[in-house]
Amino acid sequence: MSAILKKIIPKIIGFYLNILVWFRPKTVAKKAFDIFSTVRKGRVLPHQKEYLDNAKLEEVQMKNHRLQTYAWKGSKETVLLVHGWESNTWRWHKLIEKLQKADYHIIAFDGPGHGYSSGTHLYVPLYAEALNKMLLKYNPTVVIGHSVGGMTVLFNEFVHPNSKIEKIITIGSPSEFDEILTHYRNLLSLNSKVMSALKTYVKERFDFTPKEFSSARFVANNTKQGLLFHDKLDTITPYHASVSVQKHWKGSQLVSTQGFGHSMHQDEVNDKIIDFLTH
Repeated sequence: MSAILKKIIPKIIGFYLNILVWFRPKTVAKKAFDIFSTVRKGRVLPHQKEYLDNAKLEEVQMKNHRLQTYAWKGSKETVLLVHGWESNTWRWHKLIEKLQKADYHIIAFDGPGHGYSSGTHLYVPLYAEALNKMLLKYNPTVVIGHSVGGMTVLFNEFVHPNSKIEKIITIGSPSEFDEILTHYRNLLSLNSKVMSALKTYVKERFDFTPKEFSSARFVANNTKQGLLFHDKLDTITPYHASVSVQKHWKGSQLVSTQGFGHSMHQDEVNDKIIDFLTH
């Protein structure tokens, strides 16, 4: 798809929703959320297949989903890896190599709609259900999340505190759902009536408003040891998100980088993770 079409199609969808909302606001709200949560990338690519196939563990059932899990055996405590939006477990391969050398037992899984797992949609409350299933099944002491995966880890710890988790690491993770929705609004050029209907839909379905859904709020009483990574020039999730989370999370520290991008696969990041786990 050309760059021009990528810009035009969201605007066409937004125009359609902006008109329809005057006649069927509830229908539009659900449609807007479904579009927002639709996963368009993140399935296993040819160059990822062999690596992931060799590490397959089992499929875990969660409601209507089949979640693919992976394992790399080690004698130390278990580390659980939680990938981000439109990604999959392969994104961790560089960190996994270092965790293996340090002899950690590693568990990872593909979120709904990603990798080998079933589904076509993903949103944090659903991802948190999948995560909590993994936590109860594999009992990790360390959880590491990238981007939306990190947001999911902090949300899940807020709603389902887990005494077995000792350390949490987030990488390039967002904080404010309201900011994410603002970006979505701008992408589709949605009018205020659509946004009002969408926010009402979120409140009725999940029992929180977008402003209430905040990682900074979730960590206010978090007593785990935390390590946050964020690049100051991140163009996907704003740097101030992790600054805000670290400010509200007493047991955390923030590692700031510049020019590492959003994915942050660099050795410097992964080495700091290993150092954090071993001290």
